[in-house]
Amino acid sequence: QVQLVESGGGLVQAGGSLRLSCAASGRTFSSYAMGWFRQAPGKEREFVAAISWSGGSTYYADSVKGRFTISRDNAKNTVYLQMNSLKPEDTAVYYCAAKSGSSWLAAVDEYDYWGQGTQVTVSS
Repeated sequence: QVQLVESGGGLVQAGGSLRLSCAASGRTFSSYAMGWFRQAPGKEREFVAAISWSGGSTYYADSVKGRFTISRDNAKNTVYLQMNSLKPEDTAVYYCAAKSGSSWLAAVDEYDYWGQGTQVTVSS
């Protein structure tokens, strides 16, 4: 079992930055690929970014590429999402998720564990 707790959300003006953190319980954090997803009101949950077990590989949605950076610190059992140049359309609840298995890049329904989410609101 892995428990995930997100933090760092809040209200920011367009063009600003936020850093989300996701702290994981357990001693096997490095065996999980991690992802960030978001869900805006009335919309489906969508992929934002993913990172492999060691952090050596990352992948981003086109909508955030060049603005967001995913990273992880396996010694601290934490994954981060640095969000720069935020836009009003980035407003959503952001979730981190953990995935076991041999593939580090996967669809939303292939992740095994989810956090409770943290709200990010970007004002224009």
